[in-house]
Amino acid sequence: MKVGQAIRTAIGYETRVRDLYLEAARQATDETGRRVLGLLAEEEQGHLDYLEQMLKRWQDRAQPDGVVDDGPHSRLPSAERVRNSFEKLKNLRVEKPAEQRKGEVEILKRVLQAELETSRFYKSTVEQLDERGRKLFEPFIDIEEGHVAIVQAQIDSLTGLGFWFDVQEFDLEAG
Repeated sequence: MKVGQAIRTAIGYETRVRDLYLEAARQATDETGRRVLGLLAEEEQGHLDYLEQMLKRWQDRAQPDGVVDDGPHSRLPSAERVRNSFEKLKNLRVEKPAEQRKGEVEILKRVLQAELETSRFYKSTVEQLDERGRKLFEPFIDIEEGHVAIVQAQIDSLTGLGFWFDVQEFDLEAG
């Protein structure tokens, strides 16, 4: 895979995920959920802005080897920023009727699937590109995996599976 093709494909993935977050934010029934999902949509928009900038640079240079110079990775959310989001979400507890949760869970499952597909794309892309191309896409791997964890935690909370960020909230065998 060449860098230009990888950038165009990444733009498609990021657009899809951003749009799903926006849809999920519209369907969220509580303000905190809307705010968190809106923040994730903004982060995905940041990814799109970065990728579009890199595509333009790649096209403007028309380099025969298809390599894009390292770009301003600061526009992408860091893994630390994602971890900080975990800390903010730990205190979020959602108590809603099952019917309300069902719609939110369904859209979050679609978001989760899109994030998992996007993560697989970035991992595969990094494996296929040379060192300079890998530098362009490697930061996305940790970021997208962080998003997967956030969405899964939200699903777990809404479905009442008894786990919050992989920590068991109750023990059925405890007396």
